[in-house]
Amino acid sequence: MKQRERLSTTERARKLFVGKARDLKDENIFEKVTLVAILAWVGLGSDGLSSSCYGPEESYNALGHYHGMTIFIALAVVLTISIISSSYSQIIKLFPSGGGGYKVATKLLNPKLGMVSGCSLIVDYVLTISISVASGVDAIFSNFPPAYQHLKLSVTLVIILLLLLVNLRGIKESVFSLLPIFIVFLLTHAFTIIYPIFFHSTEFINLVPDATREFKQASHSMGTFAVLIILARAYSMGAGTYTGIEAVSNSMVILKEPRVKTGIATMRLMAFSLGITVLGLLVAYSLFHLKHIPGKTMNANLLEAMTAGWNKWLGQPFVVITLLSEAALLFVGAQTGFLDGPRVISNMAQDNWFPRRFSVLSDRLVTQNGLILMAVSAAFILLVTGGSVNTLIVLYSINVFVTFSLSQAGMVRHWWQVKKNEGSWFTKLLINGLGFFLTLSILCTVLFIKFGEGGWLTILITSSLILFVVKVKGHYDKSAKLLSQLDLKMFRQVEGAMLGFEKSHREPPEFNPDMHTACICVNDFNGIGIHTFLKIREDFEKYKNFIFISVGMVDSGTFKGEAELQNLEEDVKYNLKKYEQLARAYGCFADSYYAIGTDIADEVKELSKKVVNKYKRVIFFIGNAIFSRPSSLTRMLHSQTQLTLQNRLAHKGFMLVLIPIKLTTTD
Repeated sequence: MKQRERLSTTERARKLFVGKARDLKDENIFEKVTLVAILAWVGLGSDGLSSSCYGPEESYNALGHYHGMTIFIALAVVLTISIISSSYSQIIKLFPSGGGGYKVATKLLNPKLGMVSGCSLIVDYVLTISISVASGVDAIFSNFPPAYQHLKLSVTLVIILLLLLVNLRGIKESVFSLLPIFIVFLLTHAFTIIYPIFFHSTEFINLVPDATREFKQASHSMGTFAVLIILARAYSMGAGTYTGIEAVSNSMVILKEPRVKTGIATMRLMAFSLGITVLGLLVAYSLFHLKHIPGKTMNANLLEAMTAGWNKWLGQPFVVITLLSEAALLFVGAQTGFLDGPRVISNMAQDNWFPRRFSVLSDRLVTQNGLILMAVSAAFILLVTGGSVNTLIVLYSINVFVTFSLSQAGMVRHWWQVKKNEGSWFTKLLINGLGFFLTLSILCTVLFIKFGEGGWLTILITSSLILFVVKVKGHYDKSAKLLSQLDLKMFRQVEGAMLGFEKSHREPPEFNPDMHTACICVNDFNGIGIHTFLKIREDFEKYKNFIFISVGMVDSGTFKGEAELQNLEEDVKYNLKKYEQLARAYGCFADSYYAIGTDIADEVKELSKKVVNKYKRVIFFIGNAIFSRPSSLTRMLHSQTQLTLQNRLAHKGFMLVLIPIKLTTTD
């Protein structure tokens, strides 16, 4: 009977809290990790719905004494939601594999603007997590005496940790766990919206005429331009309402096939629910003629006004349940940051703007490094701001409009370029053009209003991130140049031998049990692998048997469907065949083994067992690229895979020798 391998304490704890590894060979693996439209609405639409807890309130309060004109703001917000969601539906169709604002700006404008869009989104998603959790905790602690208020920050950090653990288990698991909260919020707020309209039907019918009359009176007393400025400011102050609309286009890869159809359905659910909720709440504020009360949210004010004449055994529980559902939904709203933030980081890592380790998937098939980065960053922001919602809301909702504007500009440019081949190009250009005008207008207004209040800090954080990713990209570009020079040099060195062996039709050498066996860990058929093979032949003449092992790395770029996984497997097999031909061309026995997985070290460890069981006197080798002037950035950007492998194999009693390869430029 095969003895089970004992797990370490860390591995057992990880299995308990995060779950056991998923099986990539499972035929239903994509079914288990993708979402239908309803679940995607919960996971991705919660950010938009949660913004109804503070977005409409910001607009309403910004009107000052002119609350009679609230209906104008409400209708403008609904129209904006409709236009932005329609424009993002077009993005979904054009970019069915996802990527959202980052991919749109990169492909349709230029990579540098795409990078700016991506960095803006990342900061926005970090702030989404921070403000959502902080607002939720504020709502909960509003029911506690002042003596307990000092615990708010600690509770906020604990909730971020819990959300991180939930997301580390997997996308679908995290959404399912939050579904009940979403349902309770929808039911309670549907009633909260319908009740005022039903019992104030006469005032509801007269909302537009009354607002028009107030507009005329205000225009007569202070001038039409001044009134329009007040309306524009109120409209812009509710900018946080629109955050989250772009979430679906960023996360197409987590949607169930057919992805475009699922994405469009999710977008419609999101836009409809958000539009109705914001319109209903603003109308309800106006119908009850609510005034701002310090220390109390406008929704709490609304609920108390609604239930003032109710039986206390009915009214008070309803208020408590509704407010708790708001607080809980704010936690669910943070889920969008955890779903989309790591996705944007992963996309940028694939394009070398971020360290490549951020495109790596865990054995639960989630972007674990990105999730941890988002949680740590959100916690840091909360510690710096003391968890103050008032401070966070100033930082919030600026960056998302940078992405909105760049995305719409890219789409406008695209429709103009393809107008000769696209029959309905003008309608599509008009939708994205309106989206560009609205989002750019809101961006400029919010920047003007919030810059002096603390918005400059958001710009500083985003600019710092941009400088970091530019430095990362520069290093990777330099490394790629050095590696390509090594590839060219090695290919030229072995080209003659490989062609000669192929033309000679010689029988491949057989395994020689009297000679030592070298097992080389390789990736692609490249200069590092070739150099390692030649160096072993040159320095260790006793090695005449060569085994090549390779692991196809399943990351966020390849885990998009069965076809991508099959292509990855075929590429690995093709590269190993090239290495076998290389060894045989030099008169050596050759064999190969491969695996597909998310953890190179674990897969190599398993492959090494197979090699040792079949071949005797085996020593493992791997090429290790050495930079002439290594720095802290070099160590951070180039994962220490070789050292990790050396430790894992040593634990099994196998020896791994690192073959140093110094990278130098030939310029």
